[in-house]
This record gives sequence, C-alpha cells and structure tokens, in this order.
Amino acid sequence: MKKLYKLIAGVTLVIASSAQSFAQFSPLCGGIRFHDYMFSGVPTPTSGVVYGSNLTYSGATQSLLMDIYQPVGDTASKRPLIIIAHGGSFVQGSRTGGDVVPLAQNFAEMGYVTASIDYRLLMTNLTTGPDSADAGAAVMRGVQDGRAAVRFFRKNARVGGNTYKIDTNHIYFVGVSAGAFIAIHIAYMNLLSDFPSYIDTTGVTQGSTTGQPGLHGGIEGLSGNPGYPSNVNAIIDICGAIADTNMMHPGAIPILSFHGNADGTVPYGYAEIYLAPPTTFPLLKVYGSSMVTLRATHLGIPNCMETWLGQGHVPETTSAAYYDSTITISRTWLEHFTCGTALNCSYTQPLGVNELTKNTDFNIYPNPANTYSTVELSAFTGKSVNIELYDALGRRIVNVENLKAEKYVLDRNNMPTGIYFIKVSSEGKNYCKKLIFE
Repeated sequence: MKKLYKLIAGVTLVIASSAQSFAQFSPLCGGIRFHDYMFSGVPTPTSGVVYGSNLTYSGATQSLLMDIYQPVGDTASKRPLIIIAHGGSFVQGSRTGGDVVPLAQNFAEMGYVTASIDYRLLMTNLTTGPDSADAGAAVMRGVQDGRAAVRFFRKNARVGGNTYKIDTNHIYFVGVSAGAFIAIHIAYMNLLSDFPSYIDTTGVTQGSTTGQPGLHGGIEGLSGNPGYPSNVNAIIDICGAIADTNMMHPGAIPILSFHGNADGTVPYGYAEIYLAPPTTFPLLKVYGSSMVTLRATHLGIPNCMETWLGQGHVPETTSAAYYDSTITISRTWLEHFTCGTALNCSYTQPLGVNELTKNTDFNIYPNPANTYSTVELSAFTGKSVNIELYDALGRRIVNVENLKAEKYVLDRNNMPTGIYFIKVSSEGKNYCKKLIFE
C-alpha cells in the first residue's frame, strides 16, 4: 500500500493543456464567482423535477426525479451546471441525502446551478445473494439515468426555454460512493462492448447470461431525452471505482478523485467489492480511485487525486476538515475548466490569504481547538499587528487592528467546525497558518 501511495502521490496531476487550447470559458469568469461564496443565503431547491423514467430491476416503471439548486439572486442568463449523484451501494440513498445536499448548496452559493438526482436502485436476488450480473446491471441502470439527467438539461436549453439558465458548454458530474461509480462510468464507458458480456440487455436469461430489465438502449439507455448529448466536461469521483480501467482511452474526460486508502467499502486499489461489508455477498472485483488515477496518468487524461491517508469510506460526510478539503480542491478543479485558471491538485489557501508566507515564530495553540485558540505573538514584541481569520472559502470572520500584545485569544463563539486561516500582518508583511476547530 505504501508503494502504491508513493506512486499515486507522484502522478496526481496532468495539466489539461490540450483541452485548454480549444476550451470555451464561461463569460462569468473574472471575479470571485466560482471561487467564493458569492451568493449569500442557502438556496431552496426546485424539488421533484422529473427528468425521465425507466424500468427498475423488477420491471416496474419508475419516474426519475432531481432537485435543482440555483444561486440566490443570480441574474446571469447562462450558468455552469453540476449534476450530483448520491451514494448507498445501489440499494439505498437519495437526492436529499447528507452526502450530497451540502455539496449542492455550497456549489450553488459559488455560482453554479446544481442538480441532485435520484436514480434506479436495488438489484435482482438482493436478499438471496446477488452476483456480478446483478451488481453490474445496477451500475448500468445508474449510468443510463445519469446520462439522461445530462440530456435533460441540454434538451431543456434547446427546446424548453432553458428554464434553469444552463450554459451547456460547462456541465460537470460529481458522484459520492455509488454515485462516483456512475460518474466514472459516464466518463469512460462509451462503447457497448465495454459492458459485461454476461449481462443480456434484452432482459432475457439464456444459459449463463442473465437478462436484466431496464437495460435496453445500449450505453445511452432509455431513461429519457433521446437525441441529445450526454457528455460532460469533467467529473469528480468521491470514493468510487470502475469495472475495468481498459475502458479508459486517451483524450477521455478529466477526473478529480478523493479516496481513503483504508476504505473497506470501495477499494482504494483493485479488490473484491461486497454488497455491504462484511456480508458474504461478493459482487465483483473493481478498480478503485488510485488505479483509475494511474491509468489516467498513463493515458495523458487530465487528473488530480487526493488520498485521505488512514481514512475509510467517505470521511467528508462526517468530518468538517475533510469536507473543507473536498469542497476547496473541487472548487479549484472546476475553476480550471470553467475559467482556465491554473490547476493545483493540493489543498490550497483560500481567496484573500493565498499570498501569505510562513513564520516559524508565529504559533497557534491548541490546534486543533474546541472553544478557543491562542495566537502567540512573541515574534512581534513592540510592534503593531493586525489579525484576521478566514474560513476555507476566503470569507473574513475576524478582524483585529493595531494590536500590541504577546498573545491574542481567539474565541470560537459560534463558528462551525472546519478549517480556518489566521493571517497576521505587521510592517507590510503577511503571515498565515491553518487553524482547525473541531
């Protein structure tokens, strides 16, 4: 595992120079939009928008729904779109889950339109022992539904009055866990020959080939909005995997991945996946994010990867610190394709403090902190200093000017858990350190 991580760490960035040469950047670029929480107020979604329908694993017809979030008070006529798919092992989860709603809200506050989608769940033989055919079919249904969601917005923009004011030149797909399987396969499963041969898309079981309902229509499927493209500009994979990295080819969709190298649900590398570890239902072997990253780098596909060392499955759903790194790295990734900004795969300091330098005499303790943290200012004895505190998206929370003291106690008050940055300024020089409130 250590050898694999070292290899991943050395290849997590491939700059998209060829893609940038013909990119059409959003005319909304040039300010703080897409980088900061430009639109105040948590957006209220338009709920239960029907984007298609198709047959479930049992042959019943299911309407496919999404919730659409728009920036509050935004007057722009065309905005980039982010479609988000939830997790849940293809047997549970929803568009209103805690793994996806914060992402949808935060990206909308940055100026994107976001859509959190439901997709067809469950699989054949779920209670008696599903196999690789059942699991593969479940993934395929999700991929078909995700493609239909992309097509929904392109159709609406062309013949539906562009209800949601979408810039169809900039559509991205984000997936968490099972949703990340969908995102990755949307990006790389582009030929019907990539689909497992042991599943019959006609729905008829013949010999060792298992027929599965709801898989007609090939790679695009029959979930709705036919005749419109389902391609996206880039994807974000949070703890996902792919059935076979041989699906990936040069010139394919750029990918940003997040994955814990101690993930026991979806493998970080190549391993068997189970329905709900540690049950006795092995499904199939898959290639986790690290293997996808290695393959992308080998093929020259633009990519970044953030390995969460020692972490398990989707730690960003329970840890503010991991969520902050997820949203900040994702912000930088999306800005690169939306606006042509420089791509940095690492967690970067937020807007307003990225020009700061470090000072070894400038200390903070305790860090991480619970209720307060002390800023040690002995390096500035006799000098006036200004102290500012920024959150992870660059919003200034605290501003203290012309302070002359050996120490300054920073009270947390009602600040939420997460990553912050303390900026100390004195005599024209700026210094910054990270502070975590748990």
